[in-house]
Amino acid sequence: MTLIKLKPPLTGREVTKLKAGDLVSVSGAIVTARDKSYARVLDLLRSHKRLPVDMRGGVVYHCGPLVKKIPRGKKIVSAGPTTSARLDRMQAEFVRRTGVRALVGKGGLGEEVAVELARLGCVYLAFTGGAAVLAAQSIEKVERVLWQDLGAAEALWVLRVRDFGPLVVAVDTKGNNLYLRQKC
Repeated sequence: MTLIKLKPPLTGREVTKLKAGDLVSVSGAIVTARDKSYARVLDLLRSHKRLPVDMRGGVVYHCGPLVKKIPRGKKIVSAGPTTSARLDRMQAEFVRRTGVRALVGKGGLGEEVAVELARLGCVYLAFTGGAAVLAAQSIEKVERVLWQDLGAAEALWVLRVRDFGPLVVAVDTKGNNLYLRQKC
């Protein structure tokens, strides 16, 4: 199977070509986000305020990184995926308001959320749970840390990655969902 290389910002056309089951990697800027940062993003956008980072066409990684201070800043030593379903109540609105084209996490999404993301032109990419060190090895640089008041795990981390993955396209823009195919 061929590995598809993605470089954000992603276009609708690029994302539409992806099929459930494809293997991809990402090189470029990605943003981490979890529960508290999702809520803050939505609060700001509902209030018609600008975000401190442009997420249009972006890749958002559901992750709370483990960080080590180094002389020249910060280094991510572990960056495992967070269970994405815990964000389901906010996923569709988050994607609609930010223009994100890909979400990365583990464990899948609720069926209704997956359908809505597909309709919005956003794919869900699954990262293997337990591979936190592998994920961290793909991080070349911490570009920015936003909202540190939320704590390291909940802050928005803007990361420069190279060959981040492999990731499996678990939900594509046609509504195909690997998690539903595998139900017993």
